Amino acid sequence: MFATVFLLLLTCHWLADYPGQTDRQASRKAGWTDENGHHHHGWYENLVHAATHVGITAVVLLLAGWLALGQHPSAVGLAAGLAWVGISHSLIDRRRGVRWWMENTGQQDFLAHGGAAHVDQAAHVGLGLLPAALLIALL
Repeated sequence: MFATVFLLLLTCHWLADYPGQTDRQASRKAGWTDENGHHHHGWYENLVHAATHVGITAVVLLLAGWLALGQHPSAVGLAAGLAWVGISHSLIDRRRGVRWWMENTGQQDFLAHGGAAHVDQAAHVGLGLLPAALLIALL
């Protein structure tokens, strides 16, 4: 069941991160400064985006996992996995951890040339989706 769940989580992640994310969410989810110089924390946009991930993932897992594939994760596993998807996605998208990682592991040039988006996606897969798939498959 793990491989199936992981593939479904990855597909849901791409759906929520690209066609499911508005320009406003993408530009504000980590915080921003407006034209008057006032800093905004961006938590509203961040949490709405993370909720989009959880919603899409829940629908796809329920439809694909239960109806089409005949695989039935436990309610505890599903709840834990969905919670992990939302929490990890929200925290990674704050961008502070990605920036810190790149600045402290010799990736400053990669950061300066747009590499943060790639490290962000790697973090979502390795720290978000992989543990979520394990929770769903094993609990």
